[in-house]
Amino acid sequence: MPPHAYVPGQNMRHPEDWFDAIKDTVLEGMPVADLQHTAAFRAGLIYLDAGYYWECHEVLEAVWFQTPEGTAERDMVQALIQLANARLKVRMQRPRAAQRLCAMVEGHLQEYASDQPILGVLPDTVLVRVAQVRRNLDGR
Repeated sequence: MPPHAYVPGQNMRHPEDWFDAIKDTVLEGMPVADLQHTAAFRAGLIYLDAGYYWECHEVLEAVWFQTPEGTAERDMVQALIQLANARLKVRMQRPRAAQRLCAMVEGHLQEYASDQPILGVLPDTVLVRVAQVRRNLDGR
């Protein structure tokens, strides 16, 4: 785990090469089905759950770059990145940005069955997390 969760404008950013070894587990041209088994994807999910939202985005971006345009896998990774960004915006006290990102997450996942995993992640699980972000924004 990184030594701290980076929040722009609030604390120090990690060294530029801090996540390189994790991101390097995603190989150019690797089969899409293998992406969920990379350290980058697994770390992204762990970071998201642990409140390391900027870090989640940083490592999942490497996965996203290897997903083909117009695929469920690309939409899922983008949804996870934007969920992390929404949570980061909440932490930064930017509720409108968080709301906008929540809507983007929903847009990425709207056409997929909520109970059919994409890269091992259920769309419904992500949508439940979006609802939690919205409840936090509403003060509930």
